[in-house]
Amino acid sequence: MVKEFPIIETRRLILRGVEPEDASDMLKYLSDKDVVKPMGLVPFETVEDVWDEVKWYKSIYDEGTGIRWGITLKDSEKVIGSCGFLNMLTKHYRAEIGYELSKDYWGKGIASEALEAVVKYGYHHFQLERIEALIEPANLPSQKLVERQGFKREGLLRHYEFTCGKFDDLYMYSIIKKDFDLI
Repeated sequence: MVKEFPIIETRRLILRGVEPEDASDMLKYLSDKDVVKPMGLVPFETVEDVWDEVKWYKSIYDEGTGIRWGITLKDSEKVIGSCGFLNMLTKHYRAEIGYELSKDYWGKGIASEALEAVVKYGYHHFQLERIEALIEPANLPSQKLVERQGFKREGLLRHYEFTCGKFDDLYMYSIIKKDFDLI
C-alpha cells in the first residue's frame, strides 16, 4: 500500500513531496557551495546527482526513518529548499531535523516558517517527544534559526561526522514537546 505524502500549508508556503521533475530547480541551490557546505556535502554538479537525493528522500519516507518536504512558495511550484526529519526512531519518539534553502531566499523568514511547521507536524503526527538539530559551530545563522524556534544547545559533539575528507564537530540542539508547547 502506498502512503499518500502529506502536504503542509503555512501562510506563505506549501511543503510537499519532491519529484524527479523538481531536480533542475533543486540543482540551483544544491550546486551552491554556501548552501551545501554546512550539510557536509560537496556541491552537486548534475541533475542526476539531484535524482539520487530525491531517491533518498523517497527511501527514508518508505522505510519510516524520515520525511523530507520540498519548500515552495504558494504562488510557485518551484522547489526552493527542503526541510524534514531523518534518523527518526519512533520507539524513542525522537528524530533529527534538517533543512536547506536557496540563497536567493535567505533572510526572508522562509526557513523559520518551514521549520516551525515541520516541528509542529512532528509533534502532532509522529508523536515525537524530542527533535534534534546538529549544526556546525561556524554556522551561526542556523544556530540562531533553531534558537528562535526554542531549541536549546546541549553540547558539542567532537569529531561527530566525517565529511568532505575531514572530521566535523557539531553542536547538538534539541527541543522537547513541552518546550514547543510553551512557544
